[in-house]
Amino acid sequence: MKMNVLTRYCRKALFVAATLAAGNFANATTVQFQTSLGDFEVILFDENTPKTVENFLQYVSDGAYTDSVIHRLAPNFVVQGGGFIFNDEAKLESIESRPAVVNEPEYSNLRGTIAMAKLGGNPDSATNQWYFNLGNNSANLDLQNGGFTVFGQVKDDGMDIVDAMADQTIFNMGGSFTTVPLVDYTSEDASNGVEVEADNFITIYAITVTDAATNTLGDLSPAKNTLITAQPTPAPSSGGGGGGSMPLAILAMLAAAGWLRRR
Repeated sequence: MKMNVLTRYCRKALFVAATLAAGNFANATTVQFQTSLGDFEVILFDENTPKTVENFLQYVSDGAYTDSVIHRLAPNFVVQGGGFIFNDEAKLESIESRPAVVNEPEYSNLRGTIAMAKLGGNPDSATNQWYFNLGNNSANLDLQNGGFTVFGQVKDDGMDIVDAMADQTIFNMGGSFTTVPLVDYTSEDASNGVEVEADNFITIYAITVTDAATNTLGDLSPAKNTLITAQPTPAPSSGGGGGGSMPLAILAMLAAAGWLRRR
């Protein structure tokens, strides 16, 4: 069944009212993702990535992520959301974005972390889209495009739900949406022209604050991004006027370029 627009906006209005009643949560450290595949919590690094967390929490406070969808999946790499809502016209509708936030590449892109997507070639271009790292992506993402800002970590066994997102089948919905994970939708459905409905998407029903303590890390020991401050090793001279060979690490980063861009 398609999601009724009025129902969606009523749900968003109720969510905003509830968050306002909860008061100011500028120092919030834990949020709960309520999804169609289950709920899980994420601990935010608000003391070490303050601008990014403030930006994320503003979207949360506004209810911008209510009924948003996971619109991108790269198996063994990332699942990405925060940018779109599926509307009754069978289209992915963009969530209105706020001004971009400054890059804060303090932590490493390891499995279980959440980080901000951004535009290629612009380190300070993150707005509303985020992604979960499905594996150790530090070699690609800690240095590429100024480093991708990790601003939180999935708590306890929450990655079981994120992994369930990553287990869904990918479909090409046209345009920029070539790797959309869908639930209970098959290749046969696609071949027969069966319409994709709201229930086929992995939906983020809401993101809510569950802990407003000021100690952001607690018992966590997130890995620091050491690549962002490392100086590149000069390539050996070829003896002529040109440069040397490109290091393998740089080739790996270029191979992943373009994947974590805002759409």
